[in-house]
This record gives sequence, structure tokens and C-alpha cells, in this order.
Amino acid sequence: MAQQGAAERRVRLNRDRVLAAAVALADEIGIEALSMRRLAQELGVVPMALYKHVQNKEELLDGMVEVIIGEIDPPVQDVEWKSAVRHRVLSARRTLQRHPWARQAIESRTTKTPIVLQYMDSFTGMLLDGGFSADLAHHAMHAIGGRMWGFTQELFDESAGSKPEASAEPSPAEQAAMLQYIGERYPNLFTIATSSNHDGSVVAHGCDDQFEFEFALDLLLDGFERRHEQGWSPTRAHANHC
Repeated sequence: MAQQGAAERRVRLNRDRVLAAAVALADEIGIEALSMRRLAQELGVVPMALYKHVQNKEELLDGMVEVIIGEIDPPVQDVEWKSAVRHRVLSARRTLQRHPWARQAIESRTTKTPIVLQYMDSFTGMLLDGGFSADLAHHAMHAIGGRMWGFTQELFDESAGSKPEASAEPSPAEQAAMLQYIGERYPNLFTIATSSNHDGSVVAHGCDDQFEFEFALDLLLDGFERRHEQGWSPTRAHANHC
């Protein structure tokens, strides 16, 4: 009976089920621990059964990125371009927050699959549909960068795409000593670090990541809007610097 059950599971196996299981498993254990053997065990099949649907782990990761893209909201219709871009970027960010491993997977892809290219194309389309010139849209896409996928390279990231290990809460005396050290040796960093509320402690908690993400996104969108309204062109921009 056990063999019959396993055979039935293998019959029902398809690429979508493999990818969905891989995403769920990566959510649980991360992509470093994810392997074809571990995924096969999760699905109750022999590892060779997976190779009918994905050739190797790299192809598996390509497919998992496609699943993630499928969770991002499509472009909003009948709204001005800035709202459409902002909505989609924040939808991508919510998606990556549900799947902490996804940023690492996206950054590791060396080949753009059709679904990745389709996503990038539709993102560019929001700018072009908003009346951007091809040149301005091109530079805007460079400026948006990873925000298109819902992440950015934060100034004080300890390791991109991964969560630092938990550490002991510093004592008030240790926090005070650290602040004094920073203030004496890095006065400019000290100035910006102490300019805003950091949940009570600059050292212990750091910046409000969501606020900083949205703040930078809005700055970019406002800048794009001004250049669009000014009829920006690379020729004019170059002339202004001569």
C-alpha cells in the first residue's frame, strides 16, 4: 500500500507542484539548505522524479523566482504613473518580506527567464505609458534598481538578503560607551544616527527600515516626475553640465 501511495503521488507531480513545494520549503529552511534530495523527501518521491520537471537546483531557483514574481500585484490600471510604480514596488516588497530568501535568489540569477523579462518589460511600460521618453525611462529603471523587486542595498546591511544572528541586548552603559565612541571618531555618522527616533536606541535597534525604504522610493518618484515635466533629455542634461 505504501508503494502504491508513493506511485500515486509521483503521477500527480508536476512543475507547479514542485515549485510551490520548493517555495514553501525555502520559507522554512532557506535556500542554502534547500536541495533536490530534501525537496524530494518533502514531496514523498525519489529525487530522480524531480528531474522530469527541473533539471537542477539552478533551474529550480529560476522557477521559484517566477513563483515570487507571480505573487507581485500586476500594474494598476487607470492611475497616473507615479502611483502605479509606487503600488507595484511596495507590492514586491511585501512579497519579499513573506519570503526572506527571495532577494538572494533574485540577485543570484545570471540568466533572465521569460517571466523575469516580462516583469521588467511591464515595469518599464508603466513609465513609458506615463509619457516618459525612452531615455528617461532607461535612466529611471537604473535608478530604481533593486526597488523594482522590493529591496535595496541598505547603508548598514550586515549581509544582503539575510538576517543577522540574534545577539545579546547591550546594557545602557555599553550603549552609552558605543555612542561616545561613534561620536568621537565618526561625527558625521553620529549626527545622522541621532537625528531621528530609533525606537529608543541607535545601537540596539537601528533605523526604521520600512520608513527608509518608502522615503527613498518617494524621492526617486518625485525626481522622475520633475524631470518628466521639464522635458528632460540626455542632450539637455549634458549641455547643462558644460
